[in-house]
Amino acid sequence: MAPASTIHDAKAVCVMDASGRLGKSLVESLLQIGYTVHASLFNNVDFCEPKGLSAEMRRRLKVFRSDPFDYHSIVDAVKGCSGLFYTFETPQDEPDYDEFMVELEVRTAHNVLEACAQTDTMERVVLTSSVTAVIWKEGRKSTDDFNERDWSEPNFCRKYKLWHALAKTLSEKTAWALAMDRGVDMVSVNAGLVTGPDLSPSTPYLKGTPEMYEDGVLVTVGVKFLVDSLICVYECPTAFGRYLCFDHVICRPEDAVKFSQMLTPSAPCPPQSNDLRVIQQRIQNKKLNKAMLEYASGIYEDV
Repeated sequence: MAPASTIHDAKAVCVMDASGRLGKSLVESLLQIGYTVHASLFNNVDFCEPKGLSAEMRRRLKVFRSDPFDYHSIVDAVKGCSGLFYTFETPQDEPDYDEFMVELEVRTAHNVLEACAQTDTMERVVLTSSVTAVIWKEGRKSTDDFNERDWSEPNFCRKYKLWHALAKTLSEKTAWALAMDRGVDMVSVNAGLVTGPDLSPSTPYLKGTPEMYEDGVLVTVGVKFLVDSLICVYECPTAFGRYLCFDHVICRPEDAVKFSQMLTPSAPCPPQSNDLRVIQQRIQNKKLNKAMLEYASGIYEDV
């Protein structure tokens, strides 16, 4: 989606963590548009090189192994980079979020932002957060449409054991606090449930799905659209703050059925009912849509 005139001069950017589906897709797209990529891996997993890379792209790909609790290993991965794309995906041996995962995400976000603050070449950090860091709070049913200014309430998340939402909320707040204190240019993208080929939906994200649907905030985003959005806000000179990112809102009964079948393909199709109603959408991503239009055209409005 990058403009054809974009020239990156093999600038180096880091993708952390590059072991998940989103990270791998980001690595591939960044290589294709000319970046040198530091692919940083957590949890000692093997890196599966994207298919179809040219010899020249392989020369621009460097693989690092980082420990979320080892600040120095993170520094090594971002050294010499002008940008960082940071996303925390659940380790394969930790299928569910719990209080330990909340602590792990917060500590990792702290270490990553601190490392970026100490990297002289760093120009911008793009943090992938979640819509779950926006939508969970008391009195949400009486709230106007949710947008990037909303935050989930940690006490509400703890009360209902919404660990994924709590982890994303506290880790993003930690990152923002450090970025502002250390003078790091950071942008966050709060994504809906990520979907795509060969991609299993995040089970922790799904806790509270019936309530999300009834509240008109159950949203998904294709992995390609999310990758394009992350690159957009990194390269867009006027990008700032938080961006809600989704390309599908599940409001209609037939969409809910398709969503259910995507999650559990083997489940029988529910019978049709005349009592089903269309849910009003109560979440907006106008800010991201505007940024992507400006990015595609190369014409930016002053902030």
